[in-house]
Amino acid sequence: MAALRAGLIGLGMMGRHHARVLGSLEGVELVAVADPGGDVHGVARHLEVGRTVEDVLAARPDYVVVAAPTQHHEAIGLTLAEAGVHALLEKPLASTSDEASRLAAAFAERGLVGAVGHIERFNPALRDLRRRLEQGDLGDIYQVSTRRQGPFPGRIADVGVVKDLATHDIDLTAWVTQAPYVTVSAHVALKSGREYEDLVAASGLLEGGVVTNHLVNWLSPFKERTTVVTGEKGAFVADTLTADLTFYANGTGETTWESLAGFRGVAEGASTRFALVKREPLLVEHEAMRDAVLGRGGDIVTLEQGLATVRVAEAVLRSASSGESVRL
Repeated sequence: MAALRAGLIGLGMMGRHHARVLGSLEGVELVAVADPGGDVHGVARHLEVGRTVEDVLAARPDYVVVAAPTQHHEAIGLTLAEAGVHALLEKPLASTSDEASRLAAAFAERGLVGAVGHIERFNPALRDLRRRLEQGDLGDIYQVSTRRQGPFPGRIADVGVVKDLATHDIDLTAWVTQAPYVTVSAHVALKSGREYEDLVAASGLLEGGVVTNHLVNWLSPFKERTTVVTGEKGAFVADTLTADLTFYANGTGETTWESLAGFRGVAEGASTRFALVKREPLLVEHEAMRDAVLGRGGDIVTLEQGLATVRVAEAVLRSASSGESVRL
């Protein structure tokens, strides 16, 4: 069978990684790339670098990966939908929920595959965590707490930390628990002189009663990507930088120490770090997109799911602005 023809729009920091993976993905041929800023990272190889979505469409791709700035996602995505071309758009899906809704509708109306690049869903630690939660290894889930911190990335100019980074945590939290957000409450700060927020502390409630909290910023001199899920039997800790997953069990041994015996909480038990097969998340994401285009049921993040994440991000910003909790 002939290889799928893929196009790529955007050759910046994320686009260069998409180009690398598409250039070696089994069953796929990268046939066209475009970026009005040119090929600054030298990843186009033998391909001529176009400037517009029309330049990519001229190569008759089966699907296109969009790694352009978020503010351009709607225009590019709608053009691809009108041309009958499947698409994988980087996260967040769009700058606003209205734009995201129009994108989701355009692809659905034409029966096209539309996916969002929420790459954390393809991290080995989180995929294994979801599987273990689904089979009941933690019992009842009480709380999901995430920390996503690091220095400011100069590549981000059109959104703040909520839509750029916190959307990772919003999506992965709803995904691993398989429960949507019901309410959110948040505070933000602007410390770097930009028009957008660079720090957010947000808490929320998921359907079913799971409590969430997210600490996200561009102000830390170290990089951290941690998800902690606490429940009836203990806690899972996923480090998505190293793709490690550790389980800390509640202790079951009795104590004769009177002052401790009176404590009615849980005790420290054994811990287990799981041995995981660690494949590159971006490669797994692209394999899922390829399979979805081929009708093999690839496990993609749908545009409807991407829309839900944008709506939660907007609720976070509304809460921070109003000082009140927001119900979704």
